[in-house]
Amino acid sequence: MNLSANPPLRQMAWRDPATWSKASDIVAVLIALSLPWSTSLVGIFAVVFLLTITPTIDWRAFAVLLRRPICVFPIALVVLAILGMLWSDAPLSARLYALSPLTKLLALPLLFYHFERSARGMWVFMAFLISCGLLSIVSWLVMLDPSLSIKRDGVERGIFVKNYIDQSQEFALCTVMLAYPVVTLLRQKKIGPALLLIMVGVGFILNMAFVIVSRTAMVTLPVMLAIFALLHLRRRTSAMIVIAMIVLAGLAWGASPQLRRTTDTFSSDYQLYKEQNAATSIGLRLEFWRKSLRFFAEAPVIGHGTGSTRKLFEQAVVGTEAVASGQVIGNPHNQTLNVAVQWGVVGIAILYGVWLVHLLMFRGEGLIVWIGLMVVLQNILSSLFNSHLFDFHEGWMYVLGVGVAGGMVLRAKSAEAARKSANPAQL
Repeated sequence: MNLSANPPLRQMAWRDPATWSKASDIVAVLIALSLPWSTSLVGIFAVVFLLTITPTIDWRAFAVLLRRPICVFPIALVVLAILGMLWSDAPLSARLYALSPLTKLLALPLLFYHFERSARGMWVFMAFLISCGLLSIVSWLVMLDPSLSIKRDGVERGIFVKNYIDQSQEFALCTVMLAYPVVTLLRQKKIGPALLLIMVGVGFILNMAFVIVSRTAMVTLPVMLAIFALLHLRRRTSAMIVIAMIVLAGLAWGASPQLRRTTDTFSSDYQLYKEQNAATSIGLRLEFWRKSLRFFAEAPVIGHGTGSTRKLFEQAVVGTEAVASGQVIGNPHNQTLNVAVQWGVVGIAILYGVWLVHLLMFRGEGLIVWIGLMVVLQNILSSLFNSHLFDFHEGWMYVLGVGVAGGMVLRAKSAEAARKSANPAQL
């Protein structure tokens, strides 16, 4: 008997692209599951995803995908950051440190490619929703018993891992993601499943109101829900929902001391900064933005180079007191200014190109289009107050959400084009 003519099933599976493709699906799910909990696991699974997808790639088809704007702009931003190291006078370690957050953008073409061919993209979003739901429950437990938190330095109220900004971004995104299926189910008279999803969404909102309160989420979430109402609801329904939201917000504000304290800090932080130059959260942001605009004006075309921000702030605080004006930072807490200081107008044009081409990709109707649109929109809005495209957690939320949803949109378009070519009478 010739054993070589009948290779073992294990060896055949090892060479089967379908096996590798399913492995990539599973790894993407693991990234989504681990994202709310761990940075290390996300990094590990990202490397594993690269290893599992490589055997499945048709390099000619992948080269065609790379020429599309949805891939060109993210890659161009990474290339600009690499080139920006040439004219930066920052130490090499600072340049490499500033470059590293952009490398995650290189995963976007791989995710587009894979999920254009995989039918399991929804697994990833379900995994993220379930993981955030579990984190919400744990957050309530940590609020009741802070000793349950695994954070030992700077323990925050209701935070099991990471920080309140990351957690609120996750919960806010899940809330707006659920809005579309809730309305769809209600229109189909499927009251039970709709009520279940409503309860999940309300759970996230209650956590953000009574456990952790992020000022960024307080600003971005209403805008995202307003856009949903504008795009998907009738005017009368939208008006009723707006009234209900105002009433609920008033009740939450009256019932939640944490929410009132966070709201009050908007004005108090500003007053302390203006009158005493105090290093409050809002005061520091205003100070960072003012100085960053000055740095940008000094090198408006191509900026000061990759990793130059911290050194510029160090030079700007010489002789000042250790208050708001004397703070040194490598991130001005605004995505546009972060790019502008390092790479000037050229960088801003590419950054806005990334957001624009990804927004345009999610035009039309459907749950996946809605999810992709909200991922991009949340990143744009929250990047007014942070550098969330470059931050690890929010950056991976963007890469994973846009990559998976974008691939699914491309898959749907390919299927539609194939259907029309098979039935030319429908053209």
